[in-house]
Amino acid sequence: MFAGLPRRRLLQGAALLALPAGPAMAQAPWPQARAINVVVPFGAGGATDIAARVIAQEMQASLGQSLVLENRGGAGSTLGTGYAARQAPDGYTLLITTISGLAIGQTLYRGRIQYDADTSFAHIAIMMGTPYLLCVDPRLPIRSLADYVAASQSRVMDYGTSGVGGVAHLIGLRLARATGAKLEHVPYRGSTQAITDVMAGVVPSVMDSLTATSAHLRSGALRALATSAPERSPDFPDVPTFRELGYPDVVADGWAGLAAPAGTPRPVLEKLAEAVRKAQDSPNVQRRFAETSTTAGRLYLDAAQDFVRREVASWKPVIEASGITPD
Repeated sequence: MFAGLPRRRLLQGAALLALPAGPAMAQAPWPQARAINVVVPFGAGGATDIAARVIAQEMQASLGQSLVLENRGGAGSTLGTGYAARQAPDGYTLLITTISGLAIGQTLYRGRIQYDADTSFAHIAIMMGTPYLLCVDPRLPIRSLADYVAASQSRVMDYGTSGVGGVAHLIGLRLARATGAKLEHVPYRGSTQAITDVMAGVVPSVMDSLTATSAHLRSGALRALATSAPERSPDFPDVPTFRELGYPDVVADGWAGLAAPAGTPRPVLEKLAEAVRKAQDSPNVQRRFAETSTTAGRLYLDAAQDFVRREVASWKPVIEASGITPD
């Protein structure tokens, strides 16, 4: 079919065919090009990691693409959070947002972080919420918060948490100030080891989320003394709140969400938000949340962005008044 064409034109045509396709042809439409990386700014096995994996598994069906979770813990979850903020806003890197990395880390690690909780991220959803509990080794003769405070007067009471500067750490500081208890913070790199060490008798107590401790409470491996929730949990109605025990300042809920680097296209964000909604409504996620006494968050896109903005403002004076430092 090339008969009659000059040799030079034939060579030019062959060269054009050999050129790589342009950007529009080479890049498949999102999210078809590759798997989506989801950064979890905590170690594996903790409450945030568990919830993230349950929701991510369900989101894959809606998106038609794999979600690969990457644990990048450290520095109160600010290391993984900062890493995600530096990634390209193309919809292929997402972040599991946390109260520690954003609402608390924004103030606690100021000067050490290069991201802003509001302007560095496009928030997609607040996916879950959970209160915190003070739990002890059930082999100890401590059956109430009053017993715990009294025991701390004869020897300093260690309490483990998932790290410096997290909600659990701040609740412990508030509790010590409010009760006069002599408490020593023992930071771990994640919830799993902190809880394991209490059950093994290495440390006497732990401050951790209801999501992370619920199974151990049901099995009797931990004993809960009080919860930071505003009201008692219907799943554990015998556990009093710090507030009803006379400590109204010891009230806090943890939360986790999903975000992308700022500048991610709005249609991508909307599709991700819809995938989160569908995941939360799935029987599997509802069952797993019920098993861990986790509350589903129901804030998306602009509402989620506004929530994070307000959380930063709310926690700032608390952290500054506590005198806590990252070191």
